[in-house]
Amino acid sequence: MVENIWTGSKVRLRSIVPGDWEKFHHNDYDTETARLCDVTHFPRSEEGTRSWADNQASLGPDNDNIMLAIETHEGELIGSINTHSCDARHGTFKYGVAIFREHWRKGYAAEAVRLLLRYYFEELRYQKATAHVYAFNESSKALQEHLGFQQEGRLRNMLFTKGQHYDELVYGLLRSEYDQLKKIGNLADKSS
Repeated sequence: MVENIWTGSKVRLRSIVPGDWEKFHHNDYDTETARLCDVTHFPRSEEGTRSWADNQASLGPDNDNIMLAIETHEGELIGSINTHSCDARHGTFKYGVAIFREHWRKGYAAEAVRLLLRYYFEELRYQKATAHVYAFNESSKALQEHLGFQQEGRLRNMLFTKGQHYDELVYGLLRSEYDQLKKIGNLADKSS
């Protein structure tokens, strides 16, 4: 069997394609998910979402910043993962992951993050990953801690939603911590 670094035991990461627009459009109407991952936005037309998907499909990485689709082995689109603020000089990057509500709590986000970490740490030589999590997002905090990330800080009153301000938590994982977790099996890479 041919190894593919973007494929795990449950999911694979791939480029966004124009046909993904409908799933992303449907997800845009889930206000709770929007609050957990970003912010609530004005409604977008179907044509606007098609245009967004077409644009994403035409983009490649921008200095290692990229947005990828997460799909099951059966080809069902279940979410997305992105890197941003990639700084090759210092070896640091930030990431975000979003899974569509009907696919929560199945281990998909954790595996997608592991695939991304493996690529950025083992192929691109980055030395630190950072994730910013809203303080009310208990699932995301648990995900970061499950993956071995350490809470490094709290930015007070960084987000306004549902009529109040919330803190943003900063989590980090060093390459050396990733290597140690992988060695002892706590960051088991079930895809290799």
